[in-house]
Amino acid sequence: MKTLWQQTLSFGPAARLLMFNQFAINLAFYMLMPYLAAHLADGLGLAAWAVGLVLGVRNFSQQGMFLIGGTIADRFGHKAPIMAGCLLRTVGFGLLGWVDSLPALIAASAATGFAGALFNPAVRAHLAQEAGDRHVDAFATFNVYYQAGMLLGPLVGLALLAADFRLVCTVAAAVFAVLTALQAHALPARGRTTTAPREPVLTQWRTVVTNRPFLLFSIAMIGAYVLTFQVYLALPLAAADALGGRGAWITSGLFVVSAAVAVVGQLRLTAWAERRWSPAQALVRGLAVMGLAFLPLALTPPDAAVAVLACLVAAVALLAAGSAVVYPLEMDTVVALSGNRLVATHYGLYNTVSGLGITLGNLATGALWDYAEDHAALRLVWFVLAATGLTCAVSVAALARTGRLAVRTEPQLAAA
Repeated sequence: MKTLWQQTLSFGPAARLLMFNQFAINLAFYMLMPYLAAHLADGLGLAAWAVGLVLGVRNFSQQGMFLIGGTIADRFGHKAPIMAGCLLRTVGFGLLGWVDSLPALIAASAATGFAGALFNPAVRAHLAQEAGDRHVDAFATFNVYYQAGMLLGPLVGLALLAADFRLVCTVAAAVFAVLTALQAHALPARGRTTTAPREPVLTQWRTVVTNRPFLLFSIAMIGAYVLTFQVYLALPLAAADALGGRGAWITSGLFVVSAAVAVVGQLRLTAWAERRWSPAQALVRGLAVMGLAFLPLALTPPDAAVAVLACLVAAVALLAAGSAVVYPLEMDTVVALSGNRLVATHYGLYNTVSGLGITLGNLATGALWDYAEDHAALRLVWFVLAATGLTCAVSVAALARTGRLAVRTEPQLAAA
């Protein structure tokens, strides 16, 4: 079993830079974003609807623009959108700490969201290109850095918040400024994932949206993203119901557990799964584990605080472990289904589909939670979430069994 350092060094300089880049991106993002709502409401005195609007604009400008970001990366190379995204987030994060009018806050929030839409597809496409035939190993290592940034970011932000929220924003903006300069100097200029002449944008999009196996896989994986997001929704609600005022502390602990499992276990779980199963089998089993993570909560009385706490920790740990198995194979599958053509655009649409799925899934989960609370049947929520994970697993298994997860070639794409 390779250590993280050995695994990182086994890749080229550009891939290593992208991994460090993602760690720093998440470090800066999560040192600020968990505390933004409180700053807007308590520090600036905005109404709840205005806080929701600012946060909603950020989410929409990222999730809704992923396809645009991926298209830009495939047309002009990966380096430019990665740098532009980091530069834009430098400006956006800086503004969030120093402006107090609603229009300015909305503009800053939109800038930070669109920044993510620019660099996320480009980073993943560039990493896939740099990794050669080692996509799974590269994305597994990448996810360790990703999760490490999520783990440390809130802790750094909390320490800086003791001084001033403006300091949090300034430091986060400075991190992105350094990343912009570092990428300008060290990131290779190459990056287009096809050597063919540039097609019109609508032709690019038509190529992607008519890639039926890719679309079916994207839809099949929506449930996995809905389940992962329950660390932000259903699990904190359960913690608050069972543990009252201590629920907020428990929720913070759950985030730490989730990130720690990914950081410590990602490479081991990836190697373990690769030794035992085919990629499709590992995907299916990882999704099944994510669904089964919610079953203990369904079988535990909601007023048994200690038992609920144990089940919450187990659910988060199993979700993180299942995600660690799924994530690198999922990213590799997107590359395979793209036929190594317009990879960033495929990632962009994939993220847009998953983002839309998260939004609809959260609405459904919230409505189901309200219904279950009114009828004293919270276990219904956990059974539905478990069924969602198992449905994802069955769907992916069906796609694999019918050959729809096979590598796509250029002629296949043209025929589609």
